[in-house]
Amino acid sequence: MDGRIILFQEPVELLPFDGGARLYPNFLDIDYADDVFRRLMEETPWEDREIVVFGKRHREPRRTAWHSDPNISYAYSGVSRTGQPWTPLLMELRDKCAHTADATFNAVLLNLYRDGNDGVGWHADNEASNGREPTIASLSFGASRRFDFRHRETKTTIHVQLDQGSLLVMSGLSQHCWVHQVPRTMRVREPRINLTFRRVVGAQVR
Repeated sequence: MDGRIILFQEPVELLPFDGGARLYPNFLDIDYADDVFRRLMEETPWEDREIVVFGKRHREPRRTAWHSDPNISYAYSGVSRTGQPWTPLLMELRDKCAHTADATFNAVLLNLYRDGNDGVGWHADNEASNGREPTIASLSFGASRRFDFRHRETKTTIHVQLDQGSLLVMSGLSQHCWVHQVPRTMRVREPRINLTFRRVVGAQVR
């Protein structure tokens, strides 16, 4: 799969080794996904935050929000978040993802990519607060965006298109052996919302 954008219609495993990344391209009905996207745009308390990269503070190239069970915080790239309460809509989406992923989630990070100028560079969700081999369910709404995986050692690279209503479930060693990104692009002018459901453990739960 190296160097090509892959399109799928049925659930498929994307990673050839060292972890799992199962894509459900048609996880949500398109009309339902359209309504969810509209409601998330209107109802979410979006924030503009700064992150620390190589010791320097930068404006995060997207808007974000953090919702969770009570007394759960989350920290990444020098940013510490205290969760907003779950909304009925987020709980509904959480339960749908949990059923398919066969996992339980107590928090969600919402990302708003306003257009193709917003993105996120190579990284892994391997913070200790996510657990040793976390299951993370990533749900996409709005504009279709490319999503890349790259293996830390072999440099094998996989490109996939994440469309409206698709679900990507990352599990096992995926956060330790692979990094991922949403690259910037001049081709996309519409917004995208991404929800990453996870289970925070250890010191982040107070």
